[in-house]
Amino acid sequence: MTDIEIARKCDMQEIEKIAEKLHISDEYLECYGKYKAKINLDILKKTKKENGKLILVTSINPTPFGEGKTTMSIGIHDAMRKLGYNSLAVLREPSLGPVFGIKGGAAGGGYSQVVPMEDINLHFTGDMHAIGAANNLLCAAIDNHLFQGNSLNIDKDKILFNRCVDMNDRALRTVSVGLDLGKDVSHENHFCITVATEIMAILCLAKDLEDLKEKISNILFAYDLNGDPLFVKDLHVEEAMTILLKDAIKPNLVQTLENNPVIIHGGPFANIAHGCNSLIATKLGLKLADYVVTEAGFGADLGAEKFLDIKCRKGNLKPNVIVVNATIRSLKYNGGMSKEDLNDKNMNYLEKGICNLKVHIQNMKKYVDNLVVCLNKFVSDDEEEIEFVKDYCKKLNCEFAVSSSHQDGGVGAIDLANKIIRLCDNEKEFQLLYDENESIKNKIEKVSKEIYHASSIKYLDEALDSIEMIEKMNLDKLPICVAKTQYSISDDPKKLGYPEDYEITVRDVKVNSGAGFIVVYMGKIMTMPGLSKTPAYEKMHIDDAGIIDGLF
Repeated sequence: MTDIEIARKCDMQEIEKIAEKLHISDEYLECYGKYKAKINLDILKKTKKENGKLILVTSINPTPFGEGKTTMSIGIHDAMRKLGYNSLAVLREPSLGPVFGIKGGAAGGGYSQVVPMEDINLHFTGDMHAIGAANNLLCAAIDNHLFQGNSLNIDKDKILFNRCVDMNDRALRTVSVGLDLGKDVSHENHFCITVATEIMAILCLAKDLEDLKEKISNILFAYDLNGDPLFVKDLHVEEAMTILLKDAIKPNLVQTLENNPVIIHGGPFANIAHGCNSLIATKLGLKLADYVVTEAGFGADLGAEKFLDIKCRKGNLKPNVIVVNATIRSLKYNGGMSKEDLNDKNMNYLEKGICNLKVHIQNMKKYVDNLVVCLNKFVSDDEEEIEFVKDYCKKLNCEFAVSSSHQDGGVGAIDLANKIIRLCDNEKEFQLLYDENESIKNKIEKVSKEIYHASSIKYLDEALDSIEMIEKMNLDKLPICVAKTQYSISDDPKKLGYPEDYEITVRDVKVNSGAGFIVVYMGKIMTMPGLSKTPAYEKMHIDDAGIIDGLF
């Protein structure tokens, strides 16, 4: 059965009943039909429960098809609920770009899914659209200001803020705007995908509505003709942008196939943004449950590093356990095996690629020593391959478990859940990789050498100029957010496994002064992805009754 066929067989419970499992009363629910709801943030003022334990699910470097972190997170949560624990999964929202691109949907898979999966993968509760509207309102305000006389003396060639759309569309990467306005206001602009916008990052790092408005007002959107910075508060558009986000800031409540509660909220990509669900959702989860399972995008070199050095820093969070998700096929991919052959048994490629697991174990132990490797089992996996990975983890003195939650639901992750609970009871010290008050170059060096294992760093002139400008504005005392390929710990997607002693290139640096971090661009990373030659949308079908096939 396909994922969508499995999802349709689920006997969903009405969302009010799901909310009861977290002791959320109806007064804090804003229902979107029978099976989805937003949670009113007033609940945080009432809840007095101590924070639960935080479990972060991350991964080794993936194949282009994704390796199942969301599936793993849901499986752990379902398993904990089966064991009688008050757990909660807090996840990211899917983007329409991958849904219609290569990966398809992002609501888990097999018997570890979140439902209603069609709604979640499509328009859900409208959060993505609200973020896009707020982003593009700012762009419209900038261009309107130029047209109406430009009293701020905006330098139209130094506008830093881009338009967005929640779709992979390479034709929009560079556009010209204002061509037919009859005034000297035309300029080059760019589109990025919605999940790469600073508005998405701000929504996911804001503490409440007032903090959201403050962060939006502090966005650096351009320089004036004298080279001085201009912020959103200079345009007086922050109130209107915040109004567009007044509902989007509220976390969304849904359920797993096993009728366990799940919060889904926010969805920045980790290769071009910071890769975590909203801080509000995670903090709410910690107040509602004893164990919160959350994920970070792509491999641990991207999503987990940003979760730990950005989100945990800003939200004063401390993960109790880190789960490193691995698959046999991604290990073989890192050993150089072709994508077409990944389901075939091959010990040679597995032995070559398992060093990628080693580097992520080493990296995560720099933050917290409570670590468990979980092998996300595929039906094509051979027992000899599984035993090899198990023995390898044992030699590294690292906990190991196999999860078959994709095929078996929560039952398939019971062993993993028990090991996580045991590690949660054995608290370990958590530490960040760097001090945000260090220089930008020092922070880049620490991440590049400690996490990416580069031996040297090359700065292009554009990057050096940007760093100098950020330092002049006194905006340099912020954590960094690296934009690079997800397929390697390096900036080169072809450097698989465990590359060392190589030069990493910093191409540009940009300050997201609203979100409160500095974006460092490494490698040829696109903030607006393109569609593949055979995109996922070609496999989709809807019949006269509105039944969709091929969404995942």
